[in-house]
Amino acid sequence: MPYVLEKINMRCYGSKVSGRGREGGRGARARARPLTPPPPPQPASFTNLVPSGLLPVIEMDGRVVTESTVIMDLIEHSFPDHAPLVPTDPAAASRHAALLRLERRLFGDWLDWLCRGGGGRAAFWTTLSAVDAAIGDTGGPYMMGPDLTLADVAYAPWLERMVASIGYFKGELVRGTGDRPHLDAWFAAMEARPAYIALKSDAYTHAHDLPPQLGGCVAVPTEARAAAAAALDGADGRAWRLPLAAPLATGPIDFWPGEDPPADRLRAAARLVANREAIARFAARGSAPPGAPRVSAPLADPNASADVEALPAVDAALRAVAHALLEGRDEVRVETAASGLDAARAAACLAYMRDRVGVPRDLPLPAARQLRAHLNAFIDAVAAE
Repeated sequence: MPYVLEKINMRCYGSKVSGRGREGGRGARARARPLTPPPPPQPASFTNLVPSGLLPVIEMDGRVVTESTVIMDLIEHSFPDHAPLVPTDPAAASRHAALLRLERRLFGDWLDWLCRGGGGRAAFWTTLSAVDAAIGDTGGPYMMGPDLTLADVAYAPWLERMVASIGYFKGELVRGTGDRPHLDAWFAAMEARPAYIALKSDAYTHAHDLPPQLGGCVAVPTEARAAAAAALDGADGRAWRLPLAAPLATGPIDFWPGEDPPADRLRAAARLVANREAIARFAARGSAPPGAPRVSAPLADPNASADVEALPAVDAALRAVAHALLEGRDEVRVETAASGLDAARAAACLAYMRDRVGVPRDLPLPAARQLRAHLNAFIDAVAAE
């Protein structure tokens, strides 16, 4: 299905901005340019169409539609030349509709516990167990049985975020405990699909993009939560440090099939080299004053500018990181990275970049964790000098 993609900032990330891209042909998907400054604001291009500012939005044949499930249903019925994703049998259609209602109930219970705390914990786990039972009733592994339906597409982004947010803010596991085997099998089936894994995010990205989008998330003061947050943030001294644990150290909070460390390092190095100028300028924001006005998302600064004087040191440091990735070394040589340059300034810029590597915007998780760890190797080497 040929289409035009326009990317729009959510309000918590500053002024509405748009960037246009074009994809055509069956199986095409959008690819965001990594680590680049946002394009100039164009508020009228979006807000004239959607005064509420709601996202996502589709414009088809002059009709503007919001709400994800409505958009999916519109696409499903406007382009029928594929295996149907909505059951046509009356009994199956009724069960499918019930699953969509259950998804809205789960979504509400999750938000209630995540954002308001209080007594929402029991309701969330009760509803999640109901989802597990519903999958079991159909035989799985998908929501409606052996075939993917729109119910799976509706659940996927929120269940992914629930795994990340409940792990990070509550210190509890949504998957991998054995308590919900049908849900675990559903995750495995979804993550075996290339189309899903290409768009799958990681817990670190969700843990930091959800609070500004939702107006805040309530963390519980427990040791389990503190340990999970430290591991996901790379603050435990292990998760983002070389040599990286394999498989992923965060286990059922972050799961990614098919890790291949040599290939993952190569992917990260290739991205650094191919986008070296844009990435260096992005990282050089780390030694410049914060942009103004400030936005509510701590790791998003659409108004920031690069510290031009830091660019030579940042470029040298990134070259050293790329070299280490290509060689597969568990260290980054500072003297090679910043000989005659300001290594401390470069380290501050690399830390700024490290905390803003997003999945899947910049890299898949296995490559992203390689990049984060190699950036930390440079930062740690500078600190040890």
